[in-house]
Amino acid sequence: MGSPSISALFAQRVVVGVGDMGVSNNSQITLSTYALGSCVAVVAYDPVAVAGGLLHLMLPESKISPEKAAAQPAMFADTGLPLLFRSLVGVRCDLSRLRIFLAGGANVLCDTDTFKIGERNIAAARAFLAKNGFSIRCTAVGGTVNRTVHLNVGTGEVSMKMPTGNSSVSLAA
Repeated sequence: MGSPSISALFAQRVVVGVGDMGVSNNSQITLSTYALGSCVAVVAYDPVAVAGGLLHLMLPESKISPEKAAAQPAMFADTGLPLLFRSLVGVRCDLSRLRIFLAGGANVLCDTDTFKIGERNIAAARAFLAKNGFSIRCTAVGGTVNRTVHLNVGTGEVSMKMPTGNSSVSLAA
């Protein structure tokens, strides 16, 4: 097999927790979020700038807790998505080149989710993106299984792990 490459020795994983986000233009970084249930991951990538971001939003609307939204805006779709896109500009992304991937929004707890948080999270993310002129390249949303998502900033590859199997998609191509 041989020795690892120099770049592999310096590769780093940045874990994006629930209600948080991360952006990077460092090609050695992988942005990761784990165990998306009803939460939604919004992954955005600019292949020319070789930069991207990942938002792990938990709830669709901040009006249920304005205090929480002020302290942790990434928790909500309506405050987290604007924050994500402002932060992407900060790492030199051109918003017109962004390629978007959505994952999560599952109903993992029971068959009859009264609050339909996953569905509402998906709808809120889609509505914000459409209203702001962003098209979604691909999705892995809904259903009943949790998902773990990784964005390799250097390659634009998004890999996803689920109990039913793994998959990947390139946002660079």
